[in-house]
Amino acid sequence: MAADELAREWAESGIKQGDIVLIHSDIKRTIRRFMKQGQRITAQIILESFFNAVGPSGTLLLPVFNFDFAKGVEFDIRNTPSQMGALTETGRLYPGAVRSGHPIYSFAVIGAKAEKFKGVNNFSGYGADSPFAILSELDGKIAVLNLEDQNSMTFYHYVEEMQNVDYRYHKTFTGEYTDQEGQTEIRTYGLFVRDIEKGVFTQVNPVGELMWENGLYQGARPGAGCGLRVISAQKMYDFVSGIIKSGRAEGLLYTIGKK
Repeated sequence: MAADELAREWAESGIKQGDIVLIHSDIKRTIRRFMKQGQRITAQIILESFFNAVGPSGTLLLPVFNFDFAKGVEFDIRNTPSQMGALTETGRLYPGAVRSGHPIYSFAVIGAKAEKFKGVNNFSGYGADSPFAILSELDGKIAVLNLEDQNSMTFYHYVEEMQNVDYRYHKTFTGEYTDQEGQTEIRTYGLFVRDIEKGVFTQVNPVGELMWENGLYQGARPGAGCGLRVISAQKMYDFVSGIIKSGRAEGLLYTIGKK
């Protein structure tokens, strides 16, 4: 079966039984790859393959980010869809999935440690009480399927907030928020955003290359093999925070005045 075949590929890329894994994904290439073999697969099958890879004692986190709250649109934790692709929306709708509470950077969490994320309602999207922090505390991993760091690894911004970098600042967003009980009220949440007035552009691919060079990534690059790479969240945190502390962030994590 396709789910079993994919699970073997994910295991070869570094996902183990019992892991807690945050998955960033673009599944189009995976679907095309199996179509060429005469097999039709769906987002549901790909999600099942990740379940197979982590097993019953494992846990999956899927980013179900939605940026409309920042534009004044109501957020409903029960119904607001993910804007991060088919795999994430499949995870959001999965029976028993727990959704964290930030109206912009929320996660669907499924599996053995999902309860650790139940009721998480972090004020700042990348804050010390966010799912990013919990993932790191639980010795979790980050897996990226066929996406460059630039288009996936939001964990960088968690590290930047924890290090209080000077090229980002705290900004608040206020709007209508509907909770799990269907109660709607006005709430305010924060994000640690890049400083546009200083001409800051996020550009993290250079650090991604350094992580490959230092053996922190395991698996395949985007567009090669199965396309999945895996990294320890804590090791990534230590590596990226070291770059920030040494004053090397510009040119590796961001640029000024150009993308």
